[in-house]
Amino acid sequence: MELSNVYFQSNMERETMDVSLENYTGYLSDDCLLSIFNRLESELDRIAFGLTCRNWLKVRNIGRKSLTFHCSFNPKIDEEHAKCIPMLLARSPCLNRISLAGLTELPDSALNALKMSGSSMRSLSLYCCSGITDDGLAQVAVGCPNLVVVELQSCFNITDDGLESLSKGCHALKSLNLGSCTGITDRGVSAIFSNCLNICTLIITGCRRLSGVGFRGCPCTLHYLEAESCMLSPDGLLDVVSGGGLEYLNLHKLGSSTGLDGLGGLAFARSLRILNLRMCRYLTDDSVMTIASGCPFLEEWNLAVCHGVHLPGWSAIRLYCNKLRVLHVNRCRNICDQSLVALGNGCPHLEVLHINSCVKITNNGLALFTISRPQVNIRVDEVMSIGPSIENLFRMQ
Repeated sequence: MELSNVYFQSNMERETMDVSLENYTGYLSDDCLLSIFNRLESELDRIAFGLTCRNWLKVRNIGRKSLTFHCSFNPKIDEEHAKCIPMLLARSPCLNRISLAGLTELPDSALNALKMSGSSMRSLSLYCCSGITDDGLAQVAVGCPNLVVVELQSCFNITDDGLESLSKGCHALKSLNLGSCTGITDRGVSAIFSNCLNICTLIITGCRRLSGVGFRGCPCTLHYLEAESCMLSPDGLLDVVSGGGLEYLNLHKLGSSTGLDGLGGLAFARSLRILNLRMCRYLTDDSVMTIASGCPFLEEWNLAVCHGVHLPGWSAIRLYCNKLRVLHVNRCRNICDQSLVALGNGCPHLEVLHINSCVKITNNGLALFTISRPQVNIRVDEVMSIGPSIENLFRMQ
């Protein structure tokens, strides 16, 4: 009997404590609860916090700063996710980052709630949201005036009209990914530069309707440009570097509508530090000589699979590229032993040489280079992407 009384008394005390605790937390203000929520580091703890009661769920929604949906690769599941987004956006007024990447079924209407709750938004990813059109982008421009980072890669239904709306509503924009947005032209890019004067990172990879003239008058804040597999004209290339601030430029697999080499204009990008010309098959010695002499700060240069570079081009690199640290010459058909001798006699800061499958390089020529420049790391791997990580560039600070 005594043990039963003790057990009964213990249960009564525990229930009394639970009720007291519930009554006590009921008096906590939303500000106090929000302060507690912000100190929770585990996402599981944050979820559990929101499941406590309706009021705590409201506080959790207010405290939520980031919202990320992960692509399921199942259209039906993604469609269900898309239906939930308007409600989540409406309930989360303080979001500063949203990633809806991969939701191909996401309609423009899902972004309506941003008109009411997007003022704190600084980063938005609509990567592969192929259902989003210019109308959806117009809603973003109205509701999210403080956006700094926007990813629109593979939004195939975005046109120049959408970019004009975005640029007029989001003047603080710094990083913009337009990769594979095949519907945009120079008019849309020009609108971005006219209205977003702090733009520093731009990706236009695969935008083959761009000639480059839309870059005319671009701000000096533009430091990073990805233009892989584009069809930029010689005049367009001059406009691309007209701002004078480019430090990284990727023109991998640049096409030419004329079949002529227009890359010599890059010599006006005197601040360039990293240049990727991999597979630029129209590149000639003349352009290499002009770039080498005009870009004295080059630290890494990718010339892999550039068959138009011969001894005069390699000799110019030896003569002018005094800050070059990394050089890529993989599969260049016209680099020879004499070219290696020239490079070995210059480029005093060279640290890494990527070289393989160069048919005119003999074992003796490579051995002589290694003896003359023992501090240079000879690597046989072929690097496709160089420079800073795109993910880091689009990560909101």
